[in-house]
Amino acid sequence: MLEFLGSIWWLAVALGLLVTFHEFGHYWVARRMGVRVLRFSIGFGRPLWSRRNAEGTEFVVAAIPLGGYVKMLDEREAPVAPDQLSESFNQKTLGQRSAIVAAGPLFNFIFAVAAFWLMFMIGIPESRPLLGPTQGLAAEAGLEQEDLIRRVDGQDVQTWTHALLALIPAALDRQPTVIEAETIDAELKTVTLALDRLGDDFSEDNTLAGLGLSTWRLDFPPVIGEVRSGSAAERAGLMTGDRIVEINDQTVDGWLDIVQVVAESSAEQIVPQQLQIERGNRVLSIDVMPDDSDGRAVIGILPPEPGPRQQALMDRSFTLLRHGPVSALGQGFYETWRLTTATLGILGRMVTGKASIENLSGPITIARMANRSAELGLTRFLFFLGLISLSLAIINLLPIPMLDGGHLLYYLIEGIKGSPVSEQTQVAGQFIGLLLIAGLMGVAIFNDILRLFV
Repeated sequence: MLEFLGSIWWLAVALGLLVTFHEFGHYWVARRMGVRVLRFSIGFGRPLWSRRNAEGTEFVVAAIPLGGYVKMLDEREAPVAPDQLSESFNQKTLGQRSAIVAAGPLFNFIFAVAAFWLMFMIGIPESRPLLGPTQGLAAEAGLEQEDLIRRVDGQDVQTWTHALLALIPAALDRQPTVIEAETIDAELKTVTLALDRLGDDFSEDNTLAGLGLSTWRLDFPPVIGEVRSGSAAERAGLMTGDRIVEINDQTVDGWLDIVQVVAESSAEQIVPQQLQIERGNRVLSIDVMPDDSDGRAVIGILPPEPGPRQQALMDRSFTLLRHGPVSALGQGFYETWRLTTATLGILGRMVTGKASIENLSGPITIARMANRSAELGLTRFLFFLGLISLSLAIINLLPIPMLDGGHLLYYLIEGIKGSPVSEQTQVAGQFIGLLLIAGLMGVAIFNDILRLFV
């Protein structure tokens, strides 16, 4: 319940910020162009709050917080007094009307740059593309565990997010890709991933596994570093320094194996664990009945302290992306460009069938992402806001009637033919646009529901 309420709250906060900024772009440019704005509404439906400024604009917060709008004086919607014709939207030049319509998406791009700029100034912790065990295409190419990916097709990558943004398009296009990596000994090597050999079953949802890559995870020798007082391990007689060799007749090579075997054996019901341990020169069999911690089996043992090599790998695996004000602004623009090109690339590949429409996400997924990013801290939430702001800008610029991009398409046609698009064409376009938007939303919500249960 708390997660549900948190998701609703942070979705409202995120959409409230982004929609307000988008609509303010339309409003601000409209006023600069001398257009009278009748209403500035955040949300649709019954007004919950309203105020009117000295210029006569009514500012409204409405009951349904799924968007907003700016209503301008326009002869096509209602009669306009002769003395106010100069303030009517439809009386403005083609360039002025285009600027007013384009201002909403433009302000979303500005918001994204600002969010990323602030994120980089504060500093965001990130996982670097340090490899775990490799197999398949990656292993055949020569990539090995503990290699650090530095470049993908000449593009610098500092994080796993950057690496995936570069790898996914290449994989969808089945394009052989050059990887530059740094070994644990600081030697550089260049390999080619034969992505043209990817099978038809490849899915962008599972890119790393499809390419034979995995992320590095900190592991420890299966040696007990500490036995918690009063724990199941203490009651069973386990001691610090014991080396666990097997659990339930399954060999364990590291601490991650211990966690996995215990979790799998007690997934449905917590059951005793049969441990074979080495203590000095002796091999002992010890049965441990785990404690129940919110349905999770807990033995009460901790791994040993990390050694020099493990500490070096930890330092190599994580980084803090932090910059000064000027450098952070440059990084904000670059991050905006990187994510915009990646999003457009995926959209284009969805149209051609190279990418799955399962990539579309609706309000449920966005709400869960909002809550999760807020729980991870301010910089993660800023990244989420920047990403969603970019998505809103790109979606609104699609040449679909009813969206800003559809209006800009009409204006482009008007500029070419020298006269406005006919009213009949606009009505037909509105109907087609409504169907397209309803279809996209239907697919997105269907994907959201599948993610909840799969």
